[in-house]
Order: sequence, then C-alpha cells, then structure tokens
Amino acid sequence: MAKGKDVRVMVILECTDCVRKSVNKVSTGISRYITQKNRHNTPNQLELKKFCPYCYKHTIHVEIKK
Repeated sequence: MAKGKDVRVMVILECTDCVRKSVNKVSTGISRYITQKNRHNTPNQLELKKFCPYCYKHTIHVEIKK
C-alpha cells in the first residue's frame, strides 16, 4: 500500500541575512540547507539557527517554498 501523504517531508532552509543583502548586491551567495521535518509535529514554518558560510556567522534560516 502506498501512503497518500508522507509524514516527514523535505524542506529547504534559507539564510535570512543573505536574502536581505542580495537585494543590495553585497553578498556573493545565499546559504541553503536541506533537512526533513515532521508535518504533524511542526505544521508551521521551520526556523533554525545554522552557520552561514557567506555571512561567516550563525544566523536564522527559515523554510522556503519549493
């Protein structure tokens, strides 16, 4: 039997500081991470503090739409 909707889904996390800087063309790129989340336990948008190699510091990464 195939499942209709998987409980665990793949999400992409994107740096919030790099997105703001890319508007001004200061940053060289945008940091992105791929991870999984449980749809039932966290139905809202996922936010994690991760290291950004472009900002050279730990920043908040938020879930983006695919």
